[in-house]
Amino acid sequence: VVETMPRQVRCEVVVGGPLTSRKGVSAPDATLTLSAITEKDRADIEFALSQDTDYIAMSFVRKADDIRQLKWLMNFFNGDAAIIAKIEMREALENIKEIIDQCDGIMVARGDLGVETPAERVPLEQKRIISLCNAAAKPVITATQMLESMKSNPRPTRAEASDVYNAILDGTDAVMLSAESAAGKFPVESVKMMNTIAITAEKQIGSQRYDRFLFDIEESTNHEAVSNAIGEATFHISEALHPTAIVTTTISGYTARRVARERPSTPILCMTPSEPTYRRMALVWGVHAFHVDQFNTVDEMIVVTVRAAHDAEHVHRGDLLVIIAGVPFGIGGQTNFLKVHRVGEQGEI
Repeated sequence: VVETMPRQVRCEVVVGGPLTSRKGVSAPDATLTLSAITEKDRADIEFALSQDTDYIAMSFVRKADDIRQLKWLMNFFNGDAAIIAKIEMREALENIKEIIDQCDGIMVARGDLGVETPAERVPLEQKRIISLCNAAAKPVITATQMLESMKSNPRPTRAEASDVYNAILDGTDAVMLSAESAAGKFPVESVKMMNTIAITAEKQIGSQRYDRFLFDIEESTNHEAVSNAIGEATFHISEALHPTAIVTTTISGYTARRVARERPSTPILCMTPSEPTYRRMALVWGVHAFHVDQFNTVDEMIVVTVRAAHDAEHVHRGDLLVIIAGVPFGIGGQTNFLKVHRVGEQGEI
């Protein structure tokens, strides 16, 4: 920087290159005082909420207050979309635990993050963020330059394939394409390749148990301690009995997310009477969501959920299921019920 003025900065180019329009400017060593939400953002958020959007991704999140500001604005517009915080600034890394606590999911946006932090630290921060999201039972997306060479080539490099594979083994819930599918020459091939890599990687997840999933129950609150114990028990029961499915009933999605963080080898069937939760579960690892009728008793819950799974041909008479839920029904954020159930034993089908 050669000179600063009220509305301009004059710079000297050290390493030249093409500069296209509408590019961002990074100041990694500066603490910015800009508002997290612009006037255009307000208009876009209002429109998105009017269209019943499931998720709103917030760019350039720096601290938890940015998320709180977005929550306030969505409440003002009578909206309840879930919030994905895009982690792409150095300041966000310093406040990552508080940000995860406030948002509904995280995106590791490695492009801008690689500008804000040294390139050699991006893999470390990616692994740390994924691990923290797993611990909080919140979905995490790994994004940017995952199959970058497929913008112009029909196949990825081996390094790119390894990148996608290892992100999944690390515990990411989703992997995301950007320029590969938005502007590349091989968008369909890019999606197919990422899907193939994901399927191959997920076959390895159930064959090993990661210590990072053994979370400390004693340090949790009372509700969390019970939920954590049920989730841990569900994993061990499913590994011992090899049931056809783990059936979770949930209003908020917490029960399904809590089971998914254990990465069981058994499919997770999420039964919810909430339409927004049903749609949002598409982002969570290993979860197949069903929109079901409201139920008020345990017996009703078993009938409704087993019939839904049976009608979709996920389970059949005589199959073994592990059913978990939060009782009383209709209260989100707690899991305190577990039953090993044989399909048909209560005459539900």
